Amino acid sequence: MGLELATYLVRSGILATSDHTSVVSINLFVALLCACIVIGHLLEETKWMNESITALFLGLFTGVVILLTTQGKSSHILVFSEDLFFIYLLPPIIFNAGFQVKKKQFFRNFMTITLFGAVGTLISFFTISFGAIWLFKRMDIGDLDIGDMLAIGAIFSATDSVCTLQVLNQDETPLLYSLVFGEGVVNDATSVVLFNALQNFDLVHIESSALFKFVLNFFYLFVSSTFLGVFAGLLSAYIIKKLYFGRHSTDREVALMMLMAYLSYMLAELLDLSGILTVFFCGIVMSHYTWHNVTESSRVTTKHAFATLSFIAETFLFLYVGMDALDIEKWTLASDSPANSVGVSAILVSLVLVGRAAFVFPLSFLSNLTKRSPDEKISFRQQIIIWWAGLMRGAVSIALAYNKFTSSGHTQLRGNAIMITSTITVVLFSTVVFGLMTKPLINLLLPAHRHSSDNNSEPSTPKSLIAPLLSSLNGSDLEIADHPLNRPSSIRLLLTKPAKTVHFYWRKFDNAIMRPIFGGRGFTPFVPGSPIEQSVHGGD
Repeated sequence: MGLELATYLVRSGILATSDHTSVVSINLFVALLCACIVIGHLLEETKWMNESITALFLGLFTGVVILLTTQGKSSHILVFSEDLFFIYLLPPIIFNAGFQVKKKQFFRNFMTITLFGAVGTLISFFTISFGAIWLFKRMDIGDLDIGDMLAIGAIFSATDSVCTLQVLNQDETPLLYSLVFGEGVVNDATSVVLFNALQNFDLVHIESSALFKFVLNFFYLFVSSTFLGVFAGLLSAYIIKKLYFGRHSTDREVALMMLMAYLSYMLAELLDLSGILTVFFCGIVMSHYTWHNVTESSRVTTKHAFATLSFIAETFLFLYVGMDALDIEKWTLASDSPANSVGVSAILVSLVLVGRAAFVFPLSFLSNLTKRSPDEKISFRQQIIIWWAGLMRGAVSIALAYNKFTSSGHTQLRGNAIMITSTITVVLFSTVVFGLMTKPLINLLLPAHRHSSDNNSEPSTPKSLIAPLLSSLNGSDLEIADHPLNRPSSIRLLLTKPAKTVHFYWRKFDNAIMRPIFGGRGFTPFVPGSPIEQSVHGGD
């Protein structure tokens, strides 16, 4: 198995040199992944370090060792590939985010999340792009055109939600956790869609019609990607509900869920849509319908399998980013002007700070205008934490930078090498410095007594907007019988409380039409002798 994997990686260009060396490389990398997990567990109680930062440091240390043993020829054992990232590593991370999401809180905060994740990303994109155009033209950093500058804006608009969520705690800061998580997913999708749209945009002949077409294409990608993800999730739910694989084999229904989720992502990429949005909403739909149509053993299996795959992929990414930070080839090309490299990195960090502040505070103000209860509003201290927690940049930025400025992980152009090394520097700096300082900042601005007060203000009321976004899948689909929503009696209620009103009518539509067709909680098929639990039918 190991030799077959090594041979495939060699042929695909991900690994270099002989089969024996490839097997050694794979063994070393797997050992490093195990070390990251063990060290991360030992440092769990510190609340400062997490697996992401641990993997970065371990990758850096390993890179130094490899650099010394190869006498400065190489610092990593794998050659970075955008295909490896976007096709194999990113799908399980994003799918698990959608699969584990607490849907009620996600959609009740949907307007604020959309403001931060979509509109905010666009504001950050324009701020960083125009800042780069104005500042970089005064520096000698090689031949970078307007398209490269706009790509820089898209690259550094992508936040690192993975590391952010490992720093934040959903029990202590539920509202912050909800907003940052939702924003992170939408932000990554927006950044990738924006980046891809720029690659197909004619920047030489910019006209009003072309700009209008660009905006239409942007929204087309969003809507089409979301629809494809929902369709794939509903199709999997319908197939499993009608055929009910669990009566013969639980392995088949688990395999079908995994393959259908991955198929939705690959179809989106094949159709030039956003695979991130597609697989995210596929995960949401699967957790709402498909997951309830499988047996109890399959539910436990899928829940932990998706979470495990996501965790391994995340650790793999940060471990490699740490290794690749010492790539001697790119640093050699950029070493002709070290002052410029440091200057570019400093400018990019400054633009990231300004770009995020340009939308967090204004959009928080607009969001607060729609909230009547003080507990539902985002306080200024919370806004500072949201601003700070979203400053980290990670694997998405690295992958987009490699896609734009390298060919198969290599480059011979000085300007491209400077941008790659600067991106790596910004990712390392933001992850370590901003990541390590997030927890102390929360303790400073939101003392412990405020955490408990906020967390317990409405402990059993699902209407509360400050409930944690993520929960176990059983909790995410619990009916709200103990706290029924009152029927909206006027247009005024729809205008003042749109989220609750829309949720009320969606629940009626879901129970009357969607669940009888696609299954779900309370509509799970029961086959005599099957391992499905009796409580599903007895409690509904």
